[in-house]
Amino acid sequence: METRSTPVYNFRLKDCFIGAQMLFVAFGSLVLVPLLTGLDSNVALFAAGCATLIFQLVTKGSVPIFLASSFAFIAPIIFAVEAWGIPATMCGLMSVGVVYALLSALIRLKGVAIIDRFLPPIVTGPVIMVIGLGLAPTAVFMALGKTGDGSATIMAQNQALMLSMTALATTVLVSLFGRGIMKLIPIFSGIVVGYITAICMGVVDFSSVLNAPWFAVPAFTAPEWSWEAIIFLMPVAIAPAIEHVGDILAIGSVTGRNYMQKPGIDRTLLGDAVATVTASAVGGPPCTTYSEVTGAVALTRAFNPAIMTWAAVTAIILAFVAKLGAVLSAIPSPVMGGIMVLLFGAIAVVGMNTLVRAGEDLM
Repeated sequence: METRSTPVYNFRLKDCFIGAQMLFVAFGSLVLVPLLTGLDSNVALFAAGCATLIFQLVTKGSVPIFLASSFAFIAPIIFAVEAWGIPATMCGLMSVGVVYALLSALIRLKGVAIIDRFLPPIVTGPVIMVIGLGLAPTAVFMALGKTGDGSATIMAQNQALMLSMTALATTVLVSLFGRGIMKLIPIFSGIVVGYITAICMGVVDFSSVLNAPWFAVPAFTAPEWSWEAIIFLMPVAIAPAIEHVGDILAIGSVTGRNYMQKPGIDRTLLGDAVATVTASAVGGPPCTTYSEVTGAVALTRAFNPAIMTWAAVTAIILAFVAKLGAVLSAIPSPVMGGIMVLLFGAIAVVGMNTLVRAGEDLM
């Protein structure tokens, strides 16, 4: 990798539209996590914006990357919210940030090789696979028009399958055949097409959208102490921490700069730590580096880290648009179920790939 000096952070008004485009790329994945886990979409937007700004402060504005809610937390958050409620879950998620901080300190003392020593592929691969497969039945139940646990039916199965398979097919097709900016937003495309199909079928209830004010303060949730949630969620930090190293290598290869050395993987991981603690403190999902936006950086060649500041500011502003949250909440669950089928399967494949690339004996 070519090593260059740290890029100059250049905050310019004319970059605001490029920043908004970066948020657009991340938007589908960003709001998918709160929609699936029962958290507030507006809070997630606010948390992502604040997390990105915090990350830039910690890394001195040197890395052009956006932070938002990680898919690795979807299954654990769903379980934790059902078991202990959202405030306790937020306490457990704050402990994830503490794990990141400890890993950051360990890397600073022992070097990045310590990650492979203590978290080899034979450990991280199965962990990632379990995260993906753990709630696969939930995706199937939702795609069939049932509640997440399959105990009740909320929509006729034929209607639900029409919506879920439309969303799933759109996501797959855009991912495989999309060009340019479209290839970067397969999940967003699946949500939009599934939503439009649901509207055409007349199964969307817009009463909450009509009753919602245009602007309102997001419904922040303060954490409540819970040892159970902490013990349950802390190990989940392993997968996103490994993913973080890959994201930093990826953005470095795009920009031609060695971020592993400057600002250093210990500092970028510390940025994730502070961002995750902050996001969880207001009731949002943990925020980690987002690989989707790295693809947009590669496409646009927009390497100025200040562009991510504009993306963060845009996210914070949209967080106060209550109508947006109501529109997102009105999306029928089968639409999300169809996307979850693909999402959880893809996460499981990532875990399997981790083992295969490392040459582990799968027997």
